[in-house]
Amino acid sequence: MSLSRSPSPQPGGGWASPGLTTPSPYASGSVSPRVGGSFTTTNGSHNVTWGSAQARSDEVRGYGSRFNPRSGGGVGSGGFFSNHLRRLSQGLPFAHTPSGASAEKEKLERNKWAPRKTGALGGVPSWIVGRLRFMKLRFVLVLAVLFFFALTYLPPFNNVYNHALGGGSKYVIILAANVGGGVMEWKGPREWAIERDSVKNKKRYARRWGYELEIVDMSTKKRYAHEWRESWEKVDTIRNAMRKYPKAEWFWWLDLNTFIMEPSYSLQKHIFEDLQESTYRDVNEYNPLNISHPLTDEWLDPISLSADGDGKPESINLIVPQDCGGFNLGSFFVRRSAWTDRLMDIWWDPVHYEQKHMQWEHKEQDALEYMYQNQPWVRSNMAFIHQRKVNAFPPGACSDNGLDPRIHYSEQDRDFLVNMAGCEWGRDCWGEMYSYRELSKRLNAGWWDGFKAWMTGEVGRFRGKDTDPADQMVFQAQHEEELAKQQEELAQQQEKQGEKQQQKQDDRNEKNEQAA
Repeated sequence: MSLSRSPSPQPGGGWASPGLTTPSPYASGSVSPRVGGSFTTTNGSHNVTWGSAQARSDEVRGYGSRFNPRSGGGVGSGGFFSNHLRRLSQGLPFAHTPSGASAEKEKLERNKWAPRKTGALGGVPSWIVGRLRFMKLRFVLVLAVLFFFALTYLPPFNNVYNHALGGGSKYVIILAANVGGGVMEWKGPREWAIERDSVKNKKRYARRWGYELEIVDMSTKKRYAHEWRESWEKVDTIRNAMRKYPKAEWFWWLDLNTFIMEPSYSLQKHIFEDLQESTYRDVNEYNPLNISHPLTDEWLDPISLSADGDGKPESINLIVPQDCGGFNLGSFFVRRSAWTDRLMDIWWDPVHYEQKHMQWEHKEQDALEYMYQNQPWVRSNMAFIHQRKVNAFPPGACSDNGLDPRIHYSEQDRDFLVNMAGCEWGRDCWGEMYSYRELSKRLNAGWWDGFKAWMTGEVGRFRGKDTDPADQMVFQAQHEEELAKQQEELAQQQEKQGEKQQQKQDDRNEKNEQAA
């Protein structure tokens, strides 16, 4: 290293070295040489000679050599680790200490953060920034938890998640509405109330789980009348839905007189995630039609001869429940496949609805039973599901021999869906729909529903007192019908009493005439 001037010898011996006498802002003494060869350094006043400076340098070089694996520990060898650590230490930040501070005060204030004070709130922004840096990870975790909560519980986000990522787009609910359309008979307040409740029930369920909902107008149409196709539109309707929703896999048909009692059950968890356990292939497990199964013809393949088909859930393309009378198509599932296209071609064949429309009372249902019994290929891809799993009946249906635990709805077991099948024949469809609607509301009401009812003043809806204006209209119409019926019965009784009195009077007159 070259210097601008050579160091001068000191009177007491030694040389004045610029590297050893660097002024320090923390020292209060002078750095000029004094008499006797001593000067003041940052650590106090003491003598520095050439020998002591060289010994100090040897110590520094010797310290570094201990960290150098290639130096051999000799003096003067610059170690790799010493250079690396020195480079790291030079990059570390130093605490700011005012000039003129004492050594003891420096130790107390070292590495302490002192905010800038530019006013009454001068340190607040920097304090907030420091806290945000410290809480950055926590903030990210809280955001992740809130995002998961929104996807899971909040309806708008939950619907999008269930439809796009939860598999909801694979399922389509087809609801038959406006049956007859008021063409063949008048639709009164009860019929409109049944349709309103059924449609609202399916809309809420489909919205909750991200399913598609296709509401079909089942009014009597002229295009079906000349071919005896009334009540045979299910096949045609399902095909139209398959064309409308090309990405959907399963299509769930529901009659209007059905009500989903447990909206918290998704189709995936309730049925399709374990399709093997949810269904059965062997019709002998419950066989009200006494169908011979399996087939025994020698020319059939092993799958057609098996009672369970191939036993694979992937081959199931049609899922049908059975009631006390056989197959029931009030609630059934159809899968998009080539097998389904073939089935619908034959199902919709004119031979069925033109030749058998007078013999088959249940139309498509009887046609499917006929194909199952006589077409071996139909059995291999068809499965049955327990009635109470997707199509439970109220006590009034199939109840000649009392309640059947395989068929009728159970409140204790929280059955998924109830079908008021046949309620139009001697039963009160609206009364059954209303009772099951209120039961479902009571069974699924949580603390939040009770709180909302309390806030809106509708606590009576959870205590058996309904305040829905539409329901009140139905109740009023029902009350008027009951009054009219009572008046009619009273008039008939009065008429009978009048006839009896007239008969008695005629008998008396006849006796008097005979006596005279």
